[in-house]
Formats: sequence, structure tokens, C-alpha cells
Amino acid sequence: MAMKKGRFSKTEQVFIRENYQEMSVSQIATQLDRDPDSVDAYIEKKLGKTKTAQKEIEASYELKNRPYWNEIIQQFNEDELEIIQYHWGRIISQFRDDVLPTEELQVLDAIKLEVLMNRALKTQQLNMTSIQSYELKVTVEKEQSPELQDKDYIFNLERQIAVLRSAQETLGRDYKDLQTKKAAMLKDLKATREQRIKRLEDSKQTFIGWVRNLMSNPQTRAELGTEMEKMRLAVNKEEERLTEYHKYEDSLVDQPFLTPDTTKGGE
Repeated sequence: MAMKKGRFSKTEQVFIRENYQEMSVSQIATQLDRDPDSVDAYIEKKLGKTKTAQKEIEASYELKNRPYWNEIIQQFNEDELEIIQYHWGRIISQFRDDVLPTEELQVLDAIKLEVLMNRALKTQQLNMTSIQSYELKVTVEKEQSPELQDKDYIFNLERQIAVLRSAQETLGRDYKDLQTKKAAMLKDLKATREQRIKRLEDSKQTFIGWVRNLMSNPQTRAELGTEMEKMRLAVNKEEERLTEYHKYEDSLVDQPFLTPDTTKGGE
């Protein structure tokens, strides 16, 4: 059955507006029995969503359908999950639907490291706020006369400040380690993809480049012709040798290489 043609009805327009952020173009097109290109064009023209943005939405939607999504939602909070979906959509949409399963996992791991880096920075900020608050309390307490100061209170505050400062140093080291791992992972992903793309490009250029070089280089044609003639002569010589009669260990005499053209009859 042919797909519906013509302008979108009001009902279809409402459906697209209500679902284009959650559904892919192909899903909307299937639901409305419309051509995906027409749906894509409507979204871009009427709703101001570029194809790149739509691809990001589709990539984000596809992440939720991955088997490992249930594991991810148990590892991160709601805000972090939004960041993961955002980065996933941005990165995967750049690859033009050309992502191997191993590359998917590399992308996901790199995004997780980014989220963990953000988490470390947030914790550092919270710790800094707490340190400033405790230091202010210590200052206020010490401004009182010695006989009114609560020594235990000051001691406990200063101990908490020391613990938080130690935690800050640990978080700083963790952040740098995560940053290093993320950079290495992205570099590895980039190198892997570049090598794969280069192999694909080389494979595309092998025949075309070879023919172009052959047509434009007389010396190459001559050298190739010489090699091909040598191979032809060598094949003919070997064929001639194998069609001669040979005496085997069991005293049977026969031709090793038999074809309708080489069979010697009458013997």
C-alpha cells in the first residue's frame, strides 16, 4: 500500500509536535504512514529542528533501548543521566550511523568518565563551601574571650576542616586521573576510527587509483605487461611439463595434468 501524500493534516501536525523530541523520524513516519523525508523536512522547517539535532534526539532515544541502559540508570542520578544522554546524542550523531559495538562502549565509557569528573568537581565545591562555613564558625568562636570559648567545639570544627581539606586533595587527584583516562580513551577511539576509515578509503582508492595510474603512466603499463607476459609463459611451460607422461612409483605411466586439450590418446 502506498504511503499517504500531500500536506500534513492538523491531527498529523499535532502528533509530530508532541512526539518529535521523543520519537525518531522513522517511527513518526511509520505511525503516520508517511515518507520519512517529508516528516524530516516538516520538523526542520516548521519546528526549527535541524537534521543534526534530530539525529542527536534519535541517538539519545536509541541509548535507552540498549541492554546496558538498565545498568546505567542504577549507577547515576537523574541529572547525570540527562548529561549522559546529551553527550551520547552529540557524539554518536557525528559518526553518521557508522559505529562499531566496541566503539559504542568506548564512547559510553568516555562519557561516564566525564560525568564522574563533574561529580568530583561538584563534591569539591560542596567541600569548599563547608570548609568556609566551618572556618567562619571557628573565627566567631575564637573572637570571644578565652573563658567563654568552647574549646571542644573549636577542636571538632578544626578537625572537620582538616578532614575536608584532605578529601579535597584526594578529589583533586581523582579528577586528574579521570581526566587522563578520558583523554587516553578519546585518543584511542579517534585513532581506531581513523585507522578504520583509512582502510576503507584505501580500499576504495585501490582499484580506481590503480587504473588511473595505469592509464596515465606508460612505463607502469609496460612493466605490468612484461610481468603478465612472464607469468603467461611460465604457466604455459609448467602446463607443458605436467602434460608429459610420468612414471609413478607403482610403475603406472600417465599424465599428471589431464584436460580435454592435453589428453594424449591412443596410448
